[in-house]
Amino acid sequence: MREGAAGRRERVLEAVRTRGEVRVAQLAAELDVSVVTLRRDVEELARLGQLRRGHGVARSLSPVPAQRDASGPAVGLIVPENHSYLFEAVRGARTALEAAGVRMALHIAPHQPGAEQAMAQQAVQQGVSGLLVSPRWHTADSAARDEEWLAELAVPAVLMERRPAPGSPLHAHDSVRSDHWYGAHLAVDHLVSLGHRRIVLAARDDSPTGRTLRAAFAQIAGEREEVARWAVVLSAGPGDGAERPASLVDLPAVLREHGATAAVLHADVDALMLVQQLREQGVRVPEDCSVVAYDDVVAALGSPPLTAVAPPKEEIGRAAAELLLRRLHHPRGAAPEAVRRIELLPELKVRGSTARVAAAGG
Repeated sequence: MREGAAGRRERVLEAVRTRGEVRVAQLAAELDVSVVTLRRDVEELARLGQLRRGHGVARSLSPVPAQRDASGPAVGLIVPENHSYLFEAVRGARTALEAAGVRMALHIAPHQPGAEQAMAQQAVQQGVSGLLVSPRWHTADSAARDEEWLAELAVPAVLMERRPAPGSPLHAHDSVRSDHWYGAHLAVDHLVSLGHRRIVLAARDDSPTGRTLRAAFAQIAGEREEVARWAVVLSAGPGDGAERPASLVDLPAVLREHGATAAVLHADVDALMLVQQLREQGVRVPEDCSVVAYDDVVAALGSPPLTAVAPPKEEIGRAAAELLLRRLHHPRGAAPEAVRRIELLPELKVRGSTARVAAAGG
């Protein structure tokens, strides 16, 4: 499910404000929409006086970022393409950096092996004083490979919404991440409070968040006496990085197998698809099955709107930028500051996809 026009146009404005000028074709590829669709967005935003149109480009109304490119301090920010979750973190980082008078240079890493490393090298060559990095890390092996070059960067770097493995080369590097264990706890605790005793978690295997959630849910559900039966399944595997991998399981069949009355899904789109599949099989949400989404990027747009665990996406970016600024402003020759590993707590947004178990259920 694609995001709506309003959200997409906000991301167009975000890119224009950040870069000063963007090519329509390139931005269409980054946002995973057609050039025709993005051209219409640009035309509408220009009509509203929020940007300027050029031949195949969209330009910021303010010339200030372009004038500061050569002389002002800059921080590079690297995020994967087609990742709406992290674009909210970009907004938070930009707010903190601009308040400090620091320009943000955004780099979008394509779905190719080694893309983040190439972007980091390019940013350093262009003279950034530090980096905010959110590697894709489709697999644990890819994370291990990235840790080597990230640890050897010539400028300070902060990991954003990522946590280095214990004992890895990045263990002693600054990082800011959502507390996904707490997010899993919120989901389970909410469902248990509604009387659900059989719960399934379906999480992806192509993101570090999905892998963390699977481990956290297994621990939490296994320790809750109220949970009579639980299961953790893969909703999607790591794939080849080029396309969104296909679903690995028939989730409605898994729910029937376990007699589950509730499901937690990472991420939103998978949760929305499950609701559709259940409806096609005559299973009502939330009357027959409660559904909790994890990420809360588009969960509220569902029918019904989905209850969701909402990591503090924008605050993650802001905190990461503030942490990097603190590192950059540390006086030369002064005693080294302690490395900081910050975790911010998600919150639960209760909407229409969860309900108390009927008397015959549970």
